[in-house]
Amino acid sequence: MNSRELFIAMVENEGPVFRKVLEAVPANKLDYTPHPVSRTAGSLATQLAMTPNALLELVNKGRFGDTHTGATPSLPQALEAGTAARQELVQKLKSLDDKTWNEKKTQMVNPDGTVVWEATLGSMSWGLLHDAIHHRGQLSAYLRPMGAKVPSIYGPSADDKGGM
Repeated sequence: MNSRELFIAMVENEGPVFRKVLEAVPANKLDYTPHPVSRTAGSLATQLAMTPNALLELVNKGRFGDTHTGATPSLPQALEAGTAARQELVQKLKSLDDKTWNEKKTQMVNPDGTVVWEATLGSMSWGLLHDAIHHRGQLSAYLRPMGAKVPSIYGPSADDKGGM
């Protein structure tokens, strides 16, 4: 299995886990933040839900805009858009050749066009996935203080035995 194939498998495997965490976020607590400098639950959740859209844009256009900016869809809208984008992303990645994955130069840009990050498609895709997994952990730590249950992620939680 090469890097692109492993990435596809990870996107397919992580999708349902992201969805469980996002669906656990209470709709009436999207403004929750544990500290004034921390991002809100709604901001994190929307970014996570829209990460597949950013990855799809990266594959299609070779660049994407910072997911922390711009108009914010509702969490249910973002979740559905992200689910559809993830399915399309997997199909595009399956048809992508390894040379493009390993060599295509890509960019993350600010709304003013300033390039924030440049890397190959493969490197940037892995970076975005790792960033999303990191923020999923951050969001899952918000859940219990918001009065929600923490779902099983890679194994049981105190709230969800994960089928055990």
